[in-house]
Amino acid sequence: MGILSSFNIGVSGLNAAGSSMSVIGDNIANAGTFGFKGSRAEFQDMLSKSLKGIDGGDQIGSGVKLAHVTPKFNQGNIQRTENITDLAINGNGFFSVEAPGGRGFTRDGSFHFDKDGHLINGDGYKVLGFQANDAGEISQKMGAIKLGNTTIPATATSEVNVSMNLDSREKVKQFNPQDPANTSNFNTSFAVYDNVGSQRLVTVYFNKTNDGSWDYHAMVDGKDAAGGTPGTMVEMGRGKLNFNNKGELQEEITELNSFNFNNGAAPGQQINFNFGESIAEGGNGKDASTQYGSDSSVARHTQDGASAATLASLSFNDKGILTASYDNGDQRDIAQIAVAKFENNEGLFKMGKNLFKETRKSGQGAMGKPGDDGRGEVLAKSIELSNVDIADEFINLMGAQRNFQANTKTITTSDQMLQEVLNIKR
Repeated sequence: MGILSSFNIGVSGLNAAGSSMSVIGDNIANAGTFGFKGSRAEFQDMLSKSLKGIDGGDQIGSGVKLAHVTPKFNQGNIQRTENITDLAINGNGFFSVEAPGGRGFTRDGSFHFDKDGHLINGDGYKVLGFQANDAGEISQKMGAIKLGNTTIPATATSEVNVSMNLDSREKVKQFNPQDPANTSNFNTSFAVYDNVGSQRLVTVYFNKTNDGSWDYHAMVDGKDAAGGTPGTMVEMGRGKLNFNNKGELQEEITELNSFNFNNGAAPGQQINFNFGESIAEGGNGKDASTQYGSDSSVARHTQDGASAATLASLSFNDKGILTASYDNGDQRDIAQIAVAKFENNEGLFKMGKNLFKETRKSGQGAMGKPGDDGRGEVLAKSIELSNVDIADEFINLMGAQRNFQANTKTITTSDQMLQEVLNIKR
């Protein structure tokens, strides 16, 4: 060890300072990159010689070397946007995309849909998640997220659910289908749909036949009935409702169920009227329709039909579920974003393009749903900014510059000392 070795030590210091400058410069350059994770250069000293062997304490180093460039995975600030496909993970985890050569993982959630309906990132890589089936149920199978058809076909009504009360104080009436309004105790109307998606109005007339017994008649104006006369009601459904002495629904009986609409609708459409689970069906009678001594009224009703519809809008929730809203008021879940988590984020390998690749040090990415098992939630209309702190990087930059200047001084001083040695010979 001597003067010549000090040159090498100084050069190692220059190289280290240069590496540090490169890392800092890369951080600063990507301060505006969505989802970017800054890095830190870490160095180690190099031992050249121990003057007193293994038991001695007099050791001379031979400079410094770059040991690691470690990414920093602290959360970046989250900024709200107006783009429905901008997503941010608040917490641990990564989005996953189909990249060339395998899966890539990213915190950059600036996504959009391509012409084929795939959710993709800025480089066209497909975003992975869990696709829903036709019923809107999210599956457990991983795949590329894709919009299905932007239109949904009509659904014929097959069931009308009704929760209501029929007034026990009403008198018995003899029903006349030619004059239903004046020969019934109560009536209410429901909109239903035929198989081609046309909305039809069904009016249900209720007439008391005995204490605790009622008939219902589901009728349609002749203008909507096959072979009907406008203004004349046509009966297409009929049944009985029987109540016990507590006013609870004992049983319901269907006697007629065949709806024949006109204008191209399929004949014999079955529409079941469900007034709640009767005691005869195993219910308790309290959660079904009732016959109490109060005015007849409908508390609520639903039906399962719908007209054909076109996609109107899309939205994500904090579980990463993509929901489609249609112009007929229907909503359907399409897919759910997948979030990957790793045992060791710092073991991930930077691929460029805001992507990371899993390694043996990181462990395999465990794919799951947002918010599950330590994964962060997904924020819609939001984007995660770079986690680079410009002020800190400028301070680090000045430190690297000082280190570089100091090491150049080591080299110039060593050169001066070597010149003095050479001058001795002259």
